[in-house]
Formats: sequence, C-alpha cells, structure tokens
Amino acid sequence: MSRPLLLGHRGVPARHPENTLPGFQAALEAGLDGVEWDVRRLADGTLVIHHDDTLSSGELLTHLTRDEWPKHLPTLHDGLTWAADTGAFVNVELKHETARPDDRVPRTLDAIRTHGLTRRVIVSSFMPTFLRAARRAVPEIPRGLLIHRTYPTALIQAVMAWTGSAALHPAHPLVTPALMALARRRGWQVNAWTVNDPADARRLGALGVHGLIGDVPAALTAARAD
Repeated sequence: MSRPLLLGHRGVPARHPENTLPGFQAALEAGLDGVEWDVRRLADGTLVIHHDDTLSSGELLTHLTRDEWPKHLPTLHDGLTWAADTGAFVNVELKHETARPDDRVPRTLDAIRTHGLTRRVIVSSFMPTFLRAARRAVPEIPRGLLIHRTYPTALIQAVMAWTGSAALHPAHPLVTPALMALARRRGWQVNAWTVNDPADARRLGALGVHGLIGDVPAALTAARAD
C-alpha cells in the first residue's frame, strides 16, 4: 500500500470555516501534509482564497474590493505566507468565471514563486485554458487537470499534453485500476478528491494514488494504515 500525500479540502471544514487560516492550520495539526484551496479575483484585482463566486451574504466577489473583503477571510498573500512559514504543501485551484484566463493566472504563479513555494505547490483547474496559461507563465510549477466525470481517454490525453499537466485530479469514484494503469503509462500522478470515507481512502491508497484530498483528516489517514 502506498503512502499518498494527504491534503485537507479547504482546511478542516468540520472544525473551522472553509478556506480560512485556522482551518488550514487544523489540517496540519491533524497530521495532514497540507491543504487544497481556491483562488478568485476581486473587482480591484485582489486575489483571495474563496470557493464560491459570492460571499455567504450573496455579494459577488467580482463586485468587491480589498477594503470590502471580510477580515477573517484570507487573501492569496495571506495563505502563501502561512504555507511558507509552516512548510505545508498546497494544491492551489484556480477558479474561473469564463474560459478566457485573466491576470489571476500569472499573478498567482508569480506569487507562489515569490514566496519560495515552487516545489511545494501544484496548481489545478477544471479549465484547460487556465492551465495552459499557467504553463506559459511559470512552467516549472506543476499543474493538475481536474475532472468530475468520465471523458474519452484520447481527450484526457490530449488535454494533459496541451496543458503540460503533471497530474490528473479526478473525483474519487472515477479512480479505477484502468485509470491508474493509464496514468502509469503516461507518467501522470493521480490526486483524488473529495475522499471522506476511510474505506475509499484505503482503496485509493492500494491503487497507488499520489494524493488524497478530503474534509475528514481521520478518513484520509486511513490510507496510511498498515
């Protein structure tokens, strides 16, 4: 059984609000290697860590400025500073409103490099155009293609090549022996999300996945049980 990289999905949401610094720290304290978080862009260009395109109050992030951003929610700079200080590994997901990449892509990659995290970050997205832009911006930072459903093998291979992605990030039910065999042939890592059941974690660990992303630390650590 392999010993995969274990990442808290937006932190530890059962203990702290998701995508917050206390939640990220809780993931490390629970024995995980790091976290997965999401990057969005405010109206004034500020890059923030947030999953949805709105606040819980309903305000669109694209209508907000840095001065209006809630103080308890981190900016990208806050999160990267935390990762640099703690040694955490981070999966940075680039969220998108359209298929056309904006300046969040090169600025996110530049910020990762500035914080000295090139070797401790993978950048992921569901949007191939964003990964292609990331490849152009800072090619040495690895990229992961997110998928949530089954696609033809030829299409996955074409997109992985076009984006220069090192990893495939499937929803965990998509991970099968056949997919793992394809990944080994192509030299891809496989990082599965969102893994919240110990049995799923053990199954995926036995298949040889490189990383597991989930909400429940105790479920993830089951993949490392003897």
